[in-house]
Amino acid sequence: MNRPLNEPVVFDNKIKEIVWLIRRLIQAEEMYTKELSRTYLVSGPQLACLMALYEKGSLSLSRLAAEIMVKSSTVTGIIDRLENKGLVIRSRTNKDRRVITVELTDKGRDMASDAPPPLQKQIIEGLENLPPQEVAEIVSSLSKLIHFIDEPPMSENGLAVSDELMDARPPEER
Repeated sequence: MNRPLNEPVVFDNKIKEIVWLIRRLIQAEEMYTKELSRTYLVSGPQLACLMALYEKGSLSLSRLAAEIMVKSSTVTGIIDRLENKGLVIRSRTNKDRRVITVELTDKGRDMASDAPPPLQKQIIEGLENLPPQEVAEIVSSLSKLIHFIDEPPMSENGLAVSDELMDARPPEER
């Protein structure tokens, strides 16, 4: 690609800005999680579960997982910790004893009513206030970044770096 002489500096600055913005998002999540842990003694995912139950009422584990956008196996561990803290209880429905539902205890309801909204919710509300075209542009740009992460980088010998890491032989034996 041929660029004007001054363009590499501008291009490099834009790349640095993108990386800085991604780091800023990660930092915001980490700061939010630390504050939750310090103030409410719960993690971000735990608060997300509490808020979903507060807003939607009693939910099955699979529905709760869908609400907070995690796998069912992940939500099971989160609920275990919330149950140990006395914030939720599990029960089985009379219709289908195989289905386990989760609901807030009074203590969990009090915490959910006092807690700040999850960072994810703040992002969703912000995106909902943008014009559809801007949201589409953000989706497109983030999808490109995810593609870079999903595609393993290639090394000098043409192997994907992850393939090289999996090969435990010393480099001279490969």
